[in-house]
Amino acid sequence: MISLQTNIDSLIAQQNLNTDNMLQSSTIAQLSSGYRINKSGDDAAGLAVANGYQSTVSALTQGVINANNGSSQLQIIDGGLSNISTILNRLQTLATESASSTFTGNRATLDQEYQTDLGEVTRQANNINLGTGGSFATNLTTFIGGANTTSNGEVSVNLSGSSVDAAGLGLTGSSIGNGATFGGTVNLTQGFNLATAETFKVNYYNGSTYASATATVPTGNYTTGTSLLTAINGALSTAGVTGVTASLDASGHLQFGGTTAFSITDTTATPTLISGAQYSTVGNSGNYTATGVSALNTYTTAAAQTITVNAGGQTYTVGVALGQTLAQAVASLNTQLAGSGVYAIEKTIDATHSVLQLQSANSFTMNSTTNDLVTATASTAVQASVPNATVSALGAIGLINNAIQTLGTIQGQVGAGENLLQYASNLAQTQIANYSSAESQIKDANVASAAANLTKSQVLEQTAIAAMAQANSEPQAVLKLLQ
Repeated sequence: MISLQTNIDSLIAQQNLNTDNMLQSSTIAQLSSGYRINKSGDDAAGLAVANGYQSTVSALTQGVINANNGSSQLQIIDGGLSNISTILNRLQTLATESASSTFTGNRATLDQEYQTDLGEVTRQANNINLGTGGSFATNLTTFIGGANTTSNGEVSVNLSGSSVDAAGLGLTGSSIGNGATFGGTVNLTQGFNLATAETFKVNYYNGSTYASATATVPTGNYTTGTSLLTAINGALSTAGVTGVTASLDASGHLQFGGTTAFSITDTTATPTLISGAQYSTVGNSGNYTATGVSALNTYTTAAAQTITVNAGGQTYTVGVALGQTLAQAVASLNTQLAGSGVYAIEKTIDATHSVLQLQSANSFTMNSTTNDLVTATASTAVQASVPNATVSALGAIGLINNAIQTLGTIQGQVGAGENLLQYASNLAQTQIANYSSAESQIKDANVASAAANLTKSQVLEQTAIAAMAQANSEPQAVLKLLQ
């Protein structure tokens, strides 16, 4: 039917032209963006799946960065552990040198380096955050992603309790210069349940003057030997004692050592940390020592006393005035012996009695005009007793061996953690490639197909325009009918 009102052929041509335009627009969008899906209407279900893949790829990409950062941090820790291992080797060398009874050098010098190296162990452990309470001495987790559960997406490197400072390695209080062990068989290696406080009286030369202090170890269940030593050394520090530290010998017995002259007495009514009786006393076994003749509190001789000390090739003639107390005599002797390397201290005998001791890191002799305070007489020079510091050094060797094993275990954990992070990173990179490929299959444009569709849509558009021109000319035929 020929109609002026409705040109059906033109409407059909317009509809097809619109379809061809939409196909061409869609194809141009795919070619210009590179994506098959440019809006939800292109493929809503496919877009949802592709977005899920894209989110997983984003998480995995950051996960690889996390793994690399974690691995770098573990490598920093590993380097610090290697340095500490080197220091432990030096400590072992020093302890072995001091442990020989034929050693003729100055053990105080060895112990000074030993203590300095112990401090360096702690400093480096703190620098890599593996000191006591360090932020890395815990279960370290690195989130990688790419898993159906959070826990499966994490890699854990458990360094809980892996402290590598002197305390964490069990070296706190160890010494190679000296170490006087109390007699008895109390092995404190595994800790001790201290039901009653233990009190020690410490007489010592603090570097400038003679001092006396009382250190009280509080009650408590000390579950490790290290925690017990921390408490004992804390008590010494609280009492103001310097230059003296507590440690355990090779058999786990309590010992005290230091670079200063000292005498320590357990004044507890019933001692439990040692097997000895009340007023058991030890001195600095790393020093040469000469002990007084009798138990005195007050010097009451009828005449002043002169003591001659020979040390380091020098002779020191010192005197004690009539009527001085023992404490006054000690203070006076230390003033007069300044520079000799020989120091006077009290050695506690019981609640009311003490004796005079002379101590020095080097050998010395002495004689005296009387024998009220010292055993030497004018006619007989006394050679100070030879020290026995090998017990302390042997104990330190045992502790260092344990420390090396502990450090090796932690190094193994760190190394295993580095490998785990590398494995996890490799898997994440594989997942990134696979998820990206899956996303590409859904979302990316097929350029060859899109190019063919563009050509097709362009040709169809041109033919639709031509057809619509023909359809629009059909009503002109009515004019011929009206002529």
